Amino acid sequence: MKSLACALILLSVTSAAHAENTIAPDRIIDAAVGDWNKDGKPDLALLVLAPPDDETAIGIYIYLRDKEHQLLKLLAAAPDKVWGRGEPGGIFGQEPSIAAMPNGSIAVMSQNDAIGRDRWHQTLTLAFRNNAFVVAGFTYDYRDNLDPDGSYSCDYNVLTGKATKGGKDLKAEAKTIKIEDWNDDIGHKGCGENP
Repeated sequence: MKSLACALILLSVTSAAHAENTIAPDRIIDAAVGDWNKDGKPDLALLVLAPPDDETAIGIYIYLRDKEHQLLKLLAAAPDKVWGRGEPGGIFGQEPSIAAMPNGSIAVMSQNDAIGRDRWHQTLTLAFRNNAFVVAGFTYDYRDNLDPDGSYSCDYNVLTGKATKGGKDLKAEAKTIKIEDWNDDIGHKGCGENP
């Protein structure tokens, strides 16, 4: 009896872990097709809304075309990396998006252009380096609806450590960070902010 109870617990834990890694078709909110690894074959990147109990957590999933079978193969899974709202009928001005760039990189945009005095737009630029997707750039535009002098924009090249904020050059630490390990605080620090 004890071994049956242990088997049932193990089965439920395994099922729960498998359910967390499953992408439900109705949770995909945006997609981009491009040639991320420059092999001449179309690849795919998705933004996927987290389970219904977390309405603002969005994951990034990136697939490359398999060389032998021409099928898409998951290479990067970064759940809960993007803030935004993707529910139908959600709040306008808080929708994230993903796009293929002409140079083969991926742009992941998020925003709050709807609620409160703090309005912002953010873009993460992802690049394929050494068989992984890394954050190559962090662009952030901020505007305070009540204090026009409190607004700024920053562009941080994470790979080189060069940053520009409000037209002034900054020097930050050069980093190579996989999208799975990224945290937006890294970008804000590179822009001279204390998040």
